[in-house]
Amino acid sequence: MAATRTTHSTGLTLTATLLTATVALYITLVAFGNITDFGTNQQFVRHVLAMDTTFKDDDLMWRAIESKGIQDAAYIAIIAWETIAALVLIAGTWSWVRRRHTRARRLSTLGLLMLMLLFGAGFIGIGGEWFSMWQSDDWNGLDAAMRVFTLSGIVLLIIHLPFGRPTPDSASGTTD
Repeated sequence: MAATRTTHSTGLTLTATLLTATVALYITLVAFGNITDFGTNQQFVRHVLAMDTTFKDDDLMWRAIESKGIQDAAYIAIIAWETIAALVLIAGTWSWVRRRHTRARRLSTLGLLMLMLLFGAGFIGIGGEWFSMWQSDDWNGLDAAMRVFTLSGIVLLIIHLPFGRPTPDSASGTTD
Protein backbone atom coordinates (compact mmCIF):
# COMPACT_ATOMS: atom_id res chain seq x y z
CA MET A 1 0.00 0.00 0.00
CA ALA A 2 2.90 2.38 0.65
CA ALA A 3 4.14 1.88 -2.91
CA THR A 4 0.66 2.74 -4.21
CA ARG A 5 0.60 5.88 -2.09
CA THR A 6 4.03 6.97 -3.32
CA THR A 7 3.21 6.22 -6.96
CA HIS A 8 -0.13 8.01 -6.66
CA SER A 9 1.45 11.06 -5.03
CA THR A 10 4.42 11.14 -7.41
CA GLY A 11 2.18 10.75 -10.47
CA LEU A 12 -0.13 13.58 -9.45
CA THR A 13 2.77 15.82 -8.47
CA LEU A 14 4.42 15.19 -11.83
CA THR A 15 1.12 15.83 -13.60
CA ALA A 16 0.54 19.07 -11.68
CA THR A 17 4.09 20.19 -12.39
CA LEU A 18 3.97 19.48 -16.11
CA LEU A 19 0.51 20.91 -16.66
CA THR A 20 1.29 24.07 -14.70
CA ALA A 21 4.52 24.38 -16.70
CA THR A 22 2.60 23.92 -19.96
CA VAL A 23 0.16 26.72 -19.17
CA ALA A 24 3.02 28.89 -17.88
CA LEU A 25 4.91 28.37 -21.14
CA TYR A 26 1.82 29.12 -23.20
CA ILE A 27 0.92 32.38 -21.47
CA THR A 28 4.58 33.45 -21.37
CA LEU A 29 4.75 33.06 -25.14
CA VAL A 30 1.44 34.90 -25.56
CA ALA A 31 2.64 37.83 -23.43
CA PHE A 32 6.04 37.83 -25.16
CA GLY A 33 4.35 37.83 -28.57
CA ASN A 34 2.05 40.68 -27.60
CA ILE A 35 5.00 42.71 -26.34
CA THR A 36 7.35 42.04 -29.28
CA ASP A 37 4.62 42.15 -31.96
CA PHE A 38 2.48 44.79 -30.31
CA GLY A 39 0.54 45.81 -33.41
CA THR A 40 -1.02 42.49 -34.36
CA ASN A 41 -3.25 41.93 -31.35
CA GLN A 42 -3.54 45.68 -30.81
CA GLN A 43 -5.63 45.69 -33.98
CA PHE A 44 -7.70 42.80 -32.62
CA VAL A 45 -8.50 44.71 -29.41
CA ARG A 46 -9.22 47.91 -31.34
CA HIS A 47 -11.67 46.20 -33.71
CA VAL A 48 -13.45 44.30 -30.94
CA LEU A 49 -13.87 47.42 -28.78
CA ALA A 50 -14.88 49.57 -31.76
CA MET A 51 -17.41 46.91 -32.83
CA ASP A 52 -16.68 47.92 -36.43
CA THR A 53 -17.06 44.41 -37.86
CA THR A 54 -20.28 43.47 -36.02
CA PHE A 55 -23.83 43.68 -37.35
CA LYS A 56 -23.92 47.38 -36.36
CA ASP A 57 -27.24 47.06 -34.61
CA ASP A 58 -28.23 50.51 -33.33
CA ASP A 59 -29.37 48.95 -30.05
CA LEU A 60 -25.83 47.67 -29.43
CA MET A 61 -23.49 50.17 -31.07
CA TRP A 62 -23.68 52.60 -28.14
CA ARG A 63 -21.37 50.12 -26.37
CA ALA A 64 -18.56 50.67 -28.88
CA ILE A 65 -15.37 52.31 -27.67
CA GLU A 66 -13.80 54.25 -30.51
CA SER A 67 -11.11 56.09 -28.54
CA LYS A 68 -7.74 54.66 -29.59
CA GLY A 69 -6.31 55.80 -26.25
CA ILE A 70 -8.83 53.73 -24.28
CA GLN A 71 -8.44 50.81 -26.69
CA ASP A 72 -4.65 50.86 -26.28
CA ALA A 73 -4.94 51.20 -22.49
CA ALA A 74 -7.16 48.10 -22.47
CA TYR A 75 -4.62 46.21 -24.59
CA ILE A 76 -1.73 47.23 -22.32
CA ALA A 77 -3.78 46.10 -19.30
CA ILE A 78 -4.34 42.72 -20.99
CA ILE A 79 -0.61 42.33 -21.65
CA ALA A 80 0.24 43.30 -18.06
CA TRP A 81 -2.31 40.77 -16.74
CA GLU A 82 -0.91 38.03 -19.01
CA THR A 83 2.65 38.85 -17.92
CA ILE A 84 1.78 38.72 -14.22
CA ALA A 85 -0.13 35.46 -14.70
CA ALA A 86 2.89 34.00 -16.53
CA LEU A 87 5.23 34.99 -13.70
CA VAL A 88 2.89 33.53 -11.08
CA LEU A 89 2.59 30.26 -13.03
CA ILE A 90 6.37 30.08 -13.49
CA ALA A 91 6.74 30.52 -9.72
CA GLY A 92 4.08 27.83 -9.24
CA THR A 93 5.95 25.46 -11.54
CA TRP A 94 9.19 26.12 -9.66
CA SER A 95 7.42 25.39 -6.38
CA TRP A 96 6.11 22.08 -7.76
CA VAL A 97 9.65 21.17 -8.81
CA ARG A 98 10.94 22.08 -5.34
CA ARG A 99 8.17 19.93 -3.80
CA ARG A 100 6.65 22.84 -1.94
CA HIS A 101 3.17 21.55 -2.66
CA THR A 102 1.13 24.00 -0.58
CA ARG A 103 2.90 27.00 -2.09
CA ALA A 104 2.80 25.43 -5.56
CA ARG A 105 -0.92 24.79 -5.32
CA ARG A 106 -1.56 28.34 -4.07
CA LEU A 107 0.51 30.00 -6.82
CA SER A 108 -0.82 27.72 -9.55
CA THR A 109 -4.39 28.40 -8.42
CA LEU A 110 -3.80 32.15 -8.50
CA GLY A 111 -2.21 32.07 -11.97
CA LEU A 112 -4.87 29.77 -13.42
CA LEU A 113 -7.69 31.85 -11.96
CA MET A 114 -6.08 34.95 -13.45
CA LEU A 115 -6.23 33.29 -16.88
CA MET A 116 -9.79 32.08 -16.35
CA LEU A 117 -10.83 35.63 -15.46
CA LEU A 118 -9.03 37.13 -18.45
CA PHE A 119 -10.25 34.62 -21.01
CA GLY A 120 -13.62 33.83 -19.40
CA ALA A 121 -14.83 37.15 -18.07
CA GLY A 122 -12.66 39.32 -20.33
CA PHE A 123 -12.73 37.70 -23.74
CA ILE A 124 -15.79 35.43 -23.60
CA GLY A 125 -18.02 37.61 -21.41
CA ILE A 126 -17.04 41.20 -22.12
CA GLY A 127 -15.54 40.81 -25.60
CA GLY A 128 -17.91 38.10 -26.80
CA GLU A 129 -21.17 39.38 -25.40
CA TRP A 130 -20.84 43.03 -24.40
CA PHE A 131 -18.90 44.00 -27.51
CA SER A 132 -20.61 41.32 -29.66
CA MET A 133 -17.34 39.79 -30.83
CA TRP A 134 -19.30 36.67 -31.81
CA GLN A 135 -20.82 38.66 -34.68
CA SER A 136 -17.47 39.30 -36.37
CA ASP A 137 -16.11 36.97 -39.03
CA ASP A 138 -12.73 38.75 -38.94
CA TRP A 139 -12.11 39.57 -35.25
CA ASN A 140 -13.66 36.72 -33.29
CA GLY A 141 -11.41 35.26 -30.61
CA LEU A 142 -14.04 33.17 -28.82
CA ASP A 143 -12.68 29.76 -29.86
CA ALA A 144 -9.16 30.62 -28.70
CA ALA A 145 -10.50 32.09 -25.45
CA MET A 146 -12.57 28.97 -24.81
CA ARG A 147 -9.52 26.75 -25.33
CA VAL A 148 -7.45 28.69 -22.77
CA PHE A 149 -10.37 28.88 -20.34
CA THR A 150 -10.99 25.12 -20.60
CA LEU A 151 -7.32 24.17 -20.34
CA SER A 152 -6.86 26.41 -17.30
CA GLY A 153 -9.96 24.94 -15.67
CA ILE A 154 -8.82 21.35 -16.23
CA VAL A 155 -5.38 22.08 -14.80
CA LEU A 156 -6.99 23.85 -11.84
CA LEU A 157 -9.09 20.77 -11.11
CA ILE A 158 -6.09 18.45 -11.39
CA ILE A 159 -3.90 20.46 -9.03
CA HIS A 160 -6.69 20.30 -6.46
CA LEU A 161 -7.03 16.52 -6.55
CA PRO A 162 -6.14 15.02 -3.19
CA PHE A 163 -2.60 13.77 -3.21
CA GLY A 164 -0.04 13.21 -0.59
CA ARG A 165 -1.50 10.90 2.01
CA PRO A 166 -4.76 9.29 0.81
CA THR A 167 -7.31 8.60 3.50
CA PRO A 168 -8.71 5.07 4.04
CA ASP A 169 -12.07 4.48 2.42
CA SER A 170 -14.34 3.90 5.44
CA ALA A 171 -14.83 0.21 6.31
CA SER A 172 -13.12 -1.33 3.29
CA GLY A 173 -9.67 -0.05 4.23
CA THR A 174 -8.84 0.81 0.61
CA THR A 175 -7.29 4.11 -0.39
CA ASP A 176 -8.23 6.66 -3.04
